[in-house]
Amino acid sequence: MSKKLLWIAPLAIAGMAVFTAIGGGLVMLLWNWLLPTLFGLPAITFWQAIGLLALCRILFGSLGLGSGSHRSSRRRMAERWEQMTPEDREKLRQWLHDRGGRATPLDSTPGA
Repeated sequence: MSKKLLWIAPLAIAGMAVFTAIGGGLVMLLWNWLLPTLFGLPAITFWQAIGLLALCRILFGSLGLGSGSHRSSRRRMAERWEQMTPEDREKLRQWLHDRGGRATPLDSTPGA
């Protein structure tokens, strides 16, 4: 194992700890500054702020850093759309319409 790889794990752990400490502190400060005044909610501790960050991560899957996954999934859907036959496209349009979705996914010309 190279010396470079031996430094990656400790640096990653330290980076996560710093990120968690800064994030928890910011969440705590913002919560305690805004929500008790605006909505009459109680102030929270640092550890409750860390728990709130963890809950947001579980519920929303990201901390707002943006991984670009939406662009890649959109590109994959566009590729699949191009490979579909006109009949398959119409079936998909009808299925989306029946469930209240967009009538023409990824198609730049509506009704084509």
